[in-house]
Amino acid sequence: MAAVRIGPKHQVTIPKEAFEVLQLSEGDFLEARAEGGRIILTPMQLAAKAPAPRLTPADQRRLARASAKIARVQRDLLRARGLTTAEAQLAARAGLIDPDQMYWWTETWQKGERSAEADRRAGRLRGTFATVQAWQEGTRKRPAGRG
Repeated sequence: MAAVRIGPKHQVTIPKEAFEVLQLSEGDFLEARAEGGRIILTPMQLAAKAPAPRLTPADQRRLARASAKIARVQRDLLRARGLTTAEAQLAARAGLIDPDQMYWWTETWQKGERSAEADRRAGRLRGTFATVQAWQEGTRKRPAGRG
């Protein structure tokens, strides 16, 4: 354990070994809290840090396609196409999308998103409902012209 000295303006220097092990960079934020007579400094993960994965030339091309598709989905949900499973896995590995949300970016899921967005734009949705009772009453009523 390295000892540190408190400097002007309550500043401390983080020992090099801890700085490197935690992969900190100048300008990173740390959460500071007093706990049990100690000061606990915890790196704040504002964006996930991970070493960049090594990609084959084929994976680099696939990742470029995935990145372009992600941008199109963000710009124009109705006309954009989702990712293939391989593109979604690679995009998650590269940090372009959250691994827990890979399913959302796939073409299978995006078909449903396009359908829902088309319904929304065409006014085929009912609601918003302030209460469960209002939702129940609203869903019992059939819109005009529907079976």
